[in-house]
Amino acid sequence: MAKSGALNGKLVVLMGGSGFLGNYVAQALLERGARVRIASRNPDKAFKLKPLANLGQIQFARCNAADRTSVERSISGADAVVNLIGAFDGNLRRLMGEAPGWMAEAAASTGARAFVHVSAIAPEPDEDAEIEYAAAKRLGEKQVLAAFPKATILRPSIVFGKDDKFINMFAGLISNLPVLPVFAPDAKLQPVYVDDVAEAAVRALEQPDVFGGKIYELGGPEQLSMMDINRAIAEAQYRDRSFLPMPDAISAIFAALPGTPMGSDHWELLKSGNVVSGDHPGFDKFGISPRPLSLFLDKWMVQYRKHGRFNERASV
Repeated sequence: MAKSGALNGKLVVLMGGSGFLGNYVAQALLERGARVRIASRNPDKAFKLKPLANLGQIQFARCNAADRTSVERSISGADAVVNLIGAFDGNLRRLMGEAPGWMAEAAASTGARAFVHVSAIAPEPDEDAEIEYAAAKRLGEKQVLAAFPKATILRPSIVFGKDDKFINMFAGLISNLPVLPVFAPDAKLQPVYVDDVAEAAVRALEQPDVFGGKIYELGGPEQLSMMDINRAIAEAQYRDRSFLPMPDAISAIFAALPGTPMGSDHWELLKSGNVVSGDHPGFDKFGISPRPLSLFLDKWMVQYRKHGRFNERASV
């Protein structure tokens, strides 16, 4: 069936498009008839999208975001660009601060009509207690808007989905351990469904005159503490688990140790919470009603239950 719409036949470059969120943005674009170029350090991770595309509708480009020439080459000829690159290790200032500016400059030079920069809800940089991740994200936003004033900045809270590394990490631990520590147990998060964030990004591309030049904070409909989330996962697995709230001092020491799943920046961001500030518009401006984690959790946790789908509700 022939497609119509603002993005039909347009070339949209997804920087960092082989990642978790990029997979969903790509699918939303393909459904609208856009041509998609996945630019990534490891584009082969996105090869699973090939069956969803028509002949010639999807391209793959190997890109080193820390190299300006590589960035410019990947964006050449684009009608629109989405930057999805995020990291907690490596040269964060280069990857999330300087590189987005290069992308925006390249997009402007090639004549792109729209640019969407996916940032994050993070505390404002503090000279006395700077979080490198947050500082890099804010620098990236500044650089993007300086080079492409009509860019759209999206700041999502913690993004969840069936194949994420957030819910599934806790789900794996809860399915195997009878007692679990909970770091920052009272920290409030506003988990946001990956499909909803992807849809907002694509709508921003479709109407840059409406959404461009603005910052949007995207949070889900529920504010949940880390303790709430752990207990909800255990309940959905039909498991009786004990959760131990961890003091901040111990959590900080754990996060500083090498090889742990939570680094110091992770810890500082988690401790400060991750909810919308109310200072910027949100999903309502896109006409999107965000979906809660509770809508999906029962179905997603079937694989983690003892005996899977044959489990009759009895805590274990």
